[in-house]
Amino acid sequence: MAGNAWFELLDGDGATMGSYFVGEVTVIEVKPSASGAGLVDLTVELWCENALPGAERPWELVRTGHLDHTGMWHELAPEDRHAWLSVALWSREYRRRGKPDAPAGQVFTLDGRYIVDEDSFYCAIGEAVNGPGGYFGWNLDALDDCLCGGWGASTPFTLHWDFSAEARTRLAERVPAGDRELVLFDLLLEIFEERGVSVILR
Repeated sequence: MAGNAWFELLDGDGATMGSYFVGEVTVIEVKPSASGAGLVDLTVELWCENALPGAERPWELVRTGHLDHTGMWHELAPEDRHAWLSVALWSREYRRRGKPDAPAGQVFTLDGRYIVDEDSFYCAIGEAVNGPGGYFGWNLDALDDCLCGGWGASTPFTLHWDFSAEARTRLAERVPAGDRELVLFDLLLEIFEERGVSVILR
């Protein structure tokens, strides 16, 4: 019985790029091991809640150092954008290597042209703040946490939201906000304002 296990993803030098908690291990095959008498080789299937289908490609880009220019997520299918965000989150420490947050007062530019849904917003804001493949939340609570510091930017800062009109029409889903219900675009603006971010819609 395996418990409290972690599945680590390693780069070419053996450094940990990220890890997933293993919630369940299923043994698929058992055979005697060539490594020694009394040993067996196991083929297992690991269940990791946060290891999402579609994450293989972004992990490979991180491993090979090719996650190096903006817009690489633009052509992804919706389900692959969520996997992209998961890799951005779990590889964050490895990719930042102790780099401090940008100081307060910075200006970031958010490109709204490719924001078509909530996940693409998080891909875009992560890239705006932390560069290619960057992470700055992957749900509303995580975005709010990132705005409290320690995730690449210090508030207050200014966000120039380019092509915001197009993004507004696509982020029209109504979402719960406490005892209210707001359009997602308006809720995002409210979260930014509450955390000291000045959003300039352009």
